[in-house]
Amino acid sequence: MPNIEIELNPVDFITVGTVGPKGQRVFYLQAGKDIELVSLTIEKEQAWALGEAIKELIDDLDSRYPNPGDAKTQPDTSTINMDLRDPIEPKFRVAQMGLGYDEDRNLIVLVAQELVVIEPEADPDLVEPGIVRMWCSREQMLALSERSHSTVQAGRPDPKLNGRLVYYWT
Repeated sequence: MPNIEIELNPVDFITVGTVGPKGQRVFYLQAGKDIELVSLTIEKEQAWALGEAIKELIDDLDSRYPNPGDAKTQPDTSTINMDLRDPIEPKFRVAQMGLGYDEDRNLIVLVAQELVVIEPEADPDLVEPGIVRMWCSREQMLALSERSHSTVQAGRPDPKLNGRLVYYWT
């Protein structure tokens, strides 16, 4: 049995945000339903990749499963509150994320799995990571994609200054 198994079905909100100054920011994926607030620690690269994956999924869904009553216009995501909510107390650090789609309910699910460090003497078959499932509308996910990209881009403008050694091909 996983340490943590949380199902937010559907979420009231979902967002990505940071805490801390540029160069020392901690990235969070946060969602809530009713009074339950779930914060998860993610990496900057995960935030960017999540934004890209959501955009690709929504483009695919729009072509294969058009939104009912949708007039083929982009929804206005500017009115969605994308601020992190307090208290920001992460349940765990995310190892991997996945996306899925429920055609009957027209909801996208984001599944986040806990990063688990296995002790050398522990049996890896007995260790199960925590799981959080966040069910969202396309509009919420599109806003999350946009927010993920803008949050990452709000960092230092020169990626060579991000504290890591990165080789760039020229």
